[in-house]
Amino acid sequence: MYVVANRVPVAAEWRTQFEERFRARASQVDQHPGFVRMEILRPEACDGVYVVLTHWQDKAAFEGWIGSPDFRAAHSNPLPKEAFTGAGQIERHEVIISSEANFTPATSSLSDFREIGCKSI
Repeated sequence: MYVVANRVPVAAEWRTQFEERFRARASQVDQHPGFVRMEILRPEACDGVYVVLTHWQDKAAFEGWIGSPDFRAAHSNPLPKEAFTGAGQIERHEVIISSEANFTPATSSLSDFREIGCKSI
């Protein structure tokens, strides 16, 4: 399995719009060959960084996605520069060990996410 972490520093006043964009376009990646799952991690701190994790069967599947028309469509109308507090960062990883409990998480899809307020820690 291949995992890509996209770290995105989103300004506090743009968090809702950022999340809505992912809710609206999640199905674009879902149908791509080799896609396994996507998780959007919301930072607890207002000045924190979102982490977008995509899981792929292998590196070739991810590279197929970023070269696809669906990828270009998903990224064709970005938020304005002021929505971000810095440059994003992409990290790519190969899974070497994986373990998980035998339970169903409370939130199982992007459409289930609820808006929560930004809190400083």
